[in-house]
Amino acid sequence: MTKGKKLILLLITFIAFTGYNNCFAQNADIDILKSINPQNPNSLYWRTTSTSAYYVAGAASFGTLIYGLASNNETAKRNGLEAVINIGATEFFTYVVKIGVNRTRPADRYPNDVFVTSPTHGQSFPSGHSSLAFATAATLSIQYHKWYVTVPAYLWASSVGYSRIYLGKHYPSDVLAGAAIGIGTAYAGHWLNQKLFKKHIVTTPNHD
Repeated sequence: MTKGKKLILLLITFIAFTGYNNCFAQNADIDILKSINPQNPNSLYWRTTSTSAYYVAGAASFGTLIYGLASNNETAKRNGLEAVINIGATEFFTYVVKIGVNRTRPADRYPNDVFVTSPTHGQSFPSGHSSLAFATAATLSIQYHKWYVTVPAYLWASSVGYSRIYLGKHYPSDVLAGAAIGIGTAYAGHWLNQKLFKKHIVTTPNHD
């Protein structure tokens, strides 16, 4: 079995296992959530950090692709296209798992214990903000291979995940599952992109 297939299989197994065991981990999940989530989670810093998942992901994907097209930079175009595909796949897979698991939001299930500044309904598992942030961080890490890119990217993604717990939007297991989806999808997308790119190079005729 190839590395890419192993990553995909591991990702699916982790999500299935985590979703199946939600009922067994519920006590620890809510206890950790309550220890992080304050009664008035109206922090501008954490609200901004949470929202930044969309802006940073957009800049890293569409921004890079637009720059590559505008400057005719082949590396930027490839990186941007790969990031767009990774983020799109992450959003799709996150949505599918949300529908399949159909977990109630913590503030809806524990209205007297979990506090939010604005109501958020719908499915809780996994965290979409977390999957998006970690897909972005993993994609940047894979593409640039520089510690000064990788470390800040993963610190930012972790902050986004923490903000979702702090704001009462998600359980810790939602965030962990979101991180697994984001990282797994990014690596699987990169592996697939490398395969397709190599195939294109081999099959493209030489006109010299």
